[in-house]
Amino acid sequence: MTSPLHGGLGGWEGADQPNDTGAAVAVEKMRRDLMAAKATEPSAAAPDSAKRASKEMPKTAATESPPSAPVAVNGAACADGVSEGCSTRAVIGSDVRWPAPVPSTLSLDERFALCRSVGAECIQEDELRALLEKKAHPICYDGFEPSGRMHIAQGILKAINVNKLTKCGCVFVFWVADWFAMLNNKLGGDINKIRKTGEYFIEVWKAAGMDMTNVRFLWASDEINKNSNQYWMRVMDIARKFNITRIKRCGQIMGRGEGDDQPSAQIMYPCMQCSDIFELKADICQLGLDQRKVNMLAREYCDELKMKHKPIILSHGMLPGLLEGQEKMSKSDPDSAIFMEDLSADVNRKIKKAFCPPQVLEGNPCMSYIEHMVFPMYGEFRVDRRDQDGGPITYTSFAQCSEDYLSGRLHPGDVKPNLSRYINEMLEPVRRHFQDDPHAKKLLATIKAYKVTK
Repeated sequence: MTSPLHGGLGGWEGADQPNDTGAAVAVEKMRRDLMAAKATEPSAAAPDSAKRASKEMPKTAATESPPSAPVAVNGAACADGVSEGCSTRAVIGSDVRWPAPVPSTLSLDERFALCRSVGAECIQEDELRALLEKKAHPICYDGFEPSGRMHIAQGILKAINVNKLTKCGCVFVFWVADWFAMLNNKLGGDINKIRKTGEYFIEVWKAAGMDMTNVRFLWASDEINKNSNQYWMRVMDIARKFNITRIKRCGQIMGRGEGDDQPSAQIMYPCMQCSDIFELKADICQLGLDQRKVNMLAREYCDELKMKHKPIILSHGMLPGLLEGQEKMSKSDPDSAIFMEDLSADVNRKIKKAFCPPQVLEGNPCMSYIEHMVFPMYGEFRVDRRDQDGGPITYTSFAQCSEDYLSGRLHPGDVKPNLSRYINEMLEPVRRHFQDDPHAKKLLATIKAYKVTK
């Protein structure tokens, strides 16, 4: 199978699927819907797509190309060959001429430590180290369903993790899972809305400081159609090799429990997501802990086929919702999540109401945000407070900060306003982008009008 990433970046050895033959699965209605959605998207070369590049996008070195070839824009390639006028769609797809991956300047030990810091869990650490020793540019993959506005767990935390991995030389592939969102009935299963939301997600990441140098975006529907026979044969082979009970255990990946009433389309979903890993020849599955079961399914599938090399699972922890007992943020409950374009007043109000029990770390969203976002981005947590409350203090490690919180020397009344200040600083470039860039502003207004479905 030809890698969709170009440039000789083929994935782990032995990752190719069984060479079965057979007719491609008929998906005519899905194709018609997809074609209708594409017809409504702006062309990368259309005049009205000009001057959409945001001043807030991170500046990265571009790879020089001949005048007739596309050039890199913020690490991605613009299909019309000019840096301005590059629409979001122009940075999605295997037909984009991506710049060559930038090698890491870190030592092997440094690359391993930085990669490992991304995951709350790694399966397996020895395999990860061996991979980094063997390959300069391992392929990391994450898939996302375009489904409404983006919250900070998807925006800030993902940007932090991607920047760590690309600094290690990894190529990070985002699988823009439009068909998966439709199967999961996101945005009512409307493919037009789903694809428009995919464009919005990429706009957010570019403005949020994600270094796009070694980042690639691929529409799932486009890539599946390019290799449909092989892809669907692999999906069916996975379905044949595992029973329904095992597949239903993966229901968590769709945000649904095993007991939920699931249409048969949502039983297909885990088999397809498992197949994606092989389609992309991914070396590392870098998704959240809630996706662990389907990533393990891919390793089990390797065992079934006697494959020597398996995808490494590097699972990041889940940022909890703001309210008590919420394991992760919920888009359907606006007060449980901070969205990437929330105004300063919105952030302050939500953090003020957030669950933050004194002297308790477990299940405390405010302390979790400090640990997983503030310290990785700033290397410190500065607390501005009155002298009678203990005076200003700057923590240089989360261990030091958490020790004071557990002892009571750091109070929720100290934590909340200072956490709000940091989050507002993180979000300010995104706010400016969606306020000042006409295309981004219109895109956000469109997304806000969509009704979010579970």
